[in-house]
Amino acid sequence: MRLRDLKLTNYRNCADLELDLSANKVLIIGKNAQGKTNILESIYFLSALKSPRTSNNIELIKFNSDKAQINCNLVKSETDVELDFSYSVEKKRELALNKVKTTPKNFKSVLKTVLFSTADLLLLRGNPSDRRDWLDRAISQVYPAYDDRLSKYDKIRIQKNNLLKDYLKTGVSNDTLLDVYNEQLVITGSNIIYLRKKFLKEIERIAHEKHRIISETEDLKIDYDCSFLSGQTELEDIAAAFHNSLDERRGEEMRRGQACVGPHRDDVIFYINGNEAVKFASQGQQRTIVLALKLSELDIITAKTGDEPVLLLDDVLAELDDLRQNYLLKSINKNTQTIITSVDTILFEEEFLRDVKIYKIEHGQIYK
Repeated sequence: MRLRDLKLTNYRNCADLELDLSANKVLIIGKNAQGKTNILESIYFLSALKSPRTSNNIELIKFNSDKAQINCNLVKSETDVELDFSYSVEKKRELALNKVKTTPKNFKSVLKTVLFSTADLLLLRGNPSDRRDWLDRAISQVYPAYDDRLSKYDKIRIQKNNLLKDYLKTGVSNDTLLDVYNEQLVITGSNIIYLRKKFLKEIERIAHEKHRIISETEDLKIDYDCSFLSGQTELEDIAAAFHNSLDERRGEEMRRGQACVGPHRDDVIFYINGNEAVKFASQGQQRTIVLALKLSELDIITAKTGDEPVLLLDDVLAELDDLRQNYLLKSINKNTQTIITSVDTILFEEEFLRDVKIYKIEHGQIYK
């Protein structure tokens, strides 16, 4: 998979930006707040139809503009593909695949990306929701239908929460409707948990080896932390445990007026040599884990889809020491198109820069 070009119109601070991305390695340099991250965000957005920085698409639109637009041409499986996205202040979204209107599902199936940013380096110390979001984004790249399951689960959970809140206000319960919501949550939520556990097992296998190369003596282990599971891996067993937990905590949920059980409460726990990383690992050790995870994402997406994803490195090299910088740059497959942002070129060896197309960005304008 190769990006050929990118055009941004009134996207963040980029009023009219055109970028030739035909090279295998592209480096965009510039000071902070000039638009480097906006470029990588827009590319990622085309693959996920969501931003890693905001849940409000209005924020994508340049100040005092009516609409933000992203246009991209790429080559996938030796076929030319054009992607067009626009979002207006009226919250109207338009998606086009080769100039023809398309569905979100079809649109997201085209471009695969792995984004590695400075925010990812804080993954272990962040909230459980940060780790769930990372995991869900990674799974969605491999299983396009996964996003639909997440959306369906959230809609049912919100309906259940509204029902429980009504009970707190009125004191009148609707047990029949609550049973219906719980049954729907079990069906959808169990599928989500099953896929999360399955994906984590695959990524752990690859990340363990990559982590060991950097650390030399440390073993990485990843656990999916779910309050009602004790080793169940089969879908039927997960569903049964989920159902039992909902029955056991029904009174608690009614007292609190919210759904207390399900994949929206789960977490991912990382261990180094048997010790929980967030509690005992140094900052460098935690960054090694994240680095191994991101490189493992690349391998899994390539293996599952048969196509190399585009790697987006957003100012991350400046946050890594020499050992981890070198490992990251040398681990990137020569066939992987990589787009990197940095303040300057000082972090890169001359040998690496020989094959890199370099741009400079200032105030949303790009210069060769």
